[in-house]
Amino acid sequence: MSRIQSFLAGILGGVLVLSVYLYFFDNKKTLQLRPIDYQRFENPIDFTKPSSIGKQSVVSIKARSQRVARNNFWDFWDFWGMQREATNAGTGVIYSQDGIIITNFHVVENADEIVVTLPNKRSYKAQLLGSDPNSDLAVLKIPASNLKPIALGNSDDLLIGEWVLAIGNPFELTSTVTAGIVSAKGRNIHLVKTQFPIESFIQTDAAINPGNSGGPLINTKGELVGINTAIMSNSGAYNGYGFAIPVNIVKKVVRDLLEYQVVQRSFYGGNVEDIDEKFAKSQQLENYFGVYISEIYPEGSFDKAKLELGDVILKVNQKEILSKADFYEAIALTRPGDIVKLQVLRKNKLLEFNLTLQNEDGETQIVKKTSVYSKILGAELQPITKFEKNKLKIESGFKILSLGQGRLAQMRLPEGFIIYRVNNQVIYNLEQLENALNQRGRVFIEGFNQDGSMANYSFFSY
Repeated sequence: MSRIQSFLAGILGGVLVLSVYLYFFDNKKTLQLRPIDYQRFENPIDFTKPSSIGKQSVVSIKARSQRVARNNFWDFWDFWGMQREATNAGTGVIYSQDGIIITNFHVVENADEIVVTLPNKRSYKAQLLGSDPNSDLAVLKIPASNLKPIALGNSDDLLIGEWVLAIGNPFELTSTVTAGIVSAKGRNIHLVKTQFPIESFIQTDAAINPGNSGGPLINTKGELVGINTAIMSNSGAYNGYGFAIPVNIVKKVVRDLLEYQVVQRSFYGGNVEDIDEKFAKSQQLENYFGVYISEIYPEGSFDKAKLELGDVILKVNQKEILSKADFYEAIALTRPGDIVKLQVLRKNKLLEFNLTLQNEDGETQIVKKTSVYSKILGAELQPITKFEKNKLKIESGFKILSLGQGRLAQMRLPEGFIIYRVNNQVIYNLEQLENALNQRGRVFIEGFNQDGSMANYSFFSY
């Protein structure tokens, strides 16, 4: 390097040093760090606004019951022969200004009295307008007005990793807010023990504990995206896994219960299964997305649409199906008579089918409420449907929809149980059932649990 080049390099170096000095130090020789340009980063998330919005629509619920199922007679009654009262605490969400409240079915199950407390601490006795054990949802009504209903979001728009907040009353600590992310969608954890469960849960790591049940899962806009319903824990307390019913299912179930007093459940006439390695290899599939048809019922929707065993369903109404839970959720949003478009893979060929969905009796009409109340038995019962008859391979029976104080509660029969035979006689009508259960002597009941398994009850009536 020449002397001139060395001289110029020295001058340039000095200028650079002086520039750096002037940039970081002021005249008082104190260090001045460059201000951080926050515009370069995503704005920090502030949970105060959605928390404030959501808490206005959250209520606490206490469900009291005199019916406590125990292991033996002396557990059921106290020393003085009085029934013990049980109180179940949970959370609810204000759905409308005129007092419609949403919560979990298991929060108010078997309740003789339901008390709802609003954010302003006022309490009201609630009426149970309708419930759906299959989705674990219940609709209540309180005599109040000008309430603050929660804004409804769209659970289909939720993204994995998105921030969500859970609001509720864990351990009766009212208006508790916890934050987490959407850990997964479309979870089926076999929580709902009914014959036709609807399970496609949102999984979150927001802390959910006993008492949160029935409370809202909201997004950062303060919109309802799910109803918190379960935790997965060995201890019964928070362990990092919480589950919520997607709001799209909630909206459909609530609309049905308010309009028809019964959920309009659609049936596709068969069974589907997740694609496993064995099936994928047998069909030479490149991936495991979708569900395949494993069973087709005669005269069912699959059968009438000319679908075949082994067909792989990839989409329902343009919604991608990755698992059974996705398929169940897509069908759960429909009503009997609806036509859905299926994208199906059959022998490596993409096909489209229009599937007309049916009700439990194999028809396409909207279902009317057919339940009856028996004062003698202290229960609301419903004749079983054609679908249930075919599935259980029985000719008749009555399902217990809800229990009050009466004969069936004393016998410890659970809600959802189907009474098929009493003392070896098939039950065809309510009068026959009342007479059979109101007689003296040994009574032997045969029937089916909510999951379709057989069960027997035997007792002696004095």
